[in-house]
Amino acid sequence: MKVKLEDSWLERLEAEFNKSYMLDLKKFLIKEREKGKTIYPKGGNIFAALNLTPFNNVRAVILGQDPYHGPNQAHGLSFSVPGGVEIPPSLLNIFKEIENDLDIKQKSTGDLKPWADQGVLLLNSVLTVEKSQAGSHSGKGWEKFTDKIISTINEERDGVVFFLWGAYAQNKAHMIDSTKHLLLKSPHPSPLSAHRGFFGKNHFSKCNRYLESKNNDPIIWKL
Repeated sequence: MKVKLEDSWLERLEAEFNKSYMLDLKKFLIKEREKGKTIYPKGGNIFAALNLTPFNNVRAVILGQDPYHGPNQAHGLSFSVPGGVEIPPSLLNIFKEIENDLDIKQKSTGDLKPWADQGVLLLNSVLTVEKSQAGSHSGKGWEKFTDKIISTINEERDGVVFFLWGAYAQNKAHMIDSTKHLLLKSPHPSPLSAHRGFFGKNHFSKCNRYLESKNNDPIIWKL
């Protein structure tokens, strides 16, 4: 199974694409498209998080659940939307927390590529979704693939910051060695849960202090 993937990730993940679960996932996606269903993000953006942030550049991981399911929103990066697209509520809350934490007021864009370019892996656990059907591709194989990504970072890297927002992301914590990495946990930034403890955690300044303690440059969170 051929796939276009950044070299350092392809080296570590190529074998996954020939495993039965990924071959089954590919068949599922082909059949869904044959039924005329719209799937987000576009094919070229499915692996955008990996292609924009090579393995050795990863300094932080912001773990999402699955892509946005509205038109023009998903472009392969967790919580991010392309420039010119209305900023979703969860991302607005992330920006509010950054402003409270670091006194940074963001521009009117939801495109988080500048973070990815600095080594923030914006990884969804599920990498595709059917239009207007949140969670529709859960349990189809993506979770096994992205768990492999998380476990590979855990094993081969040191001093990575993992942002685990909400119960879904926190269920991945068992795969991460907290003696090697920093785990930042809070409720999800969604309007349904942000008031229960997402605000005030100061995760962004904590991330930068940790990186600096490891002699790494801080993340420039301002877009």
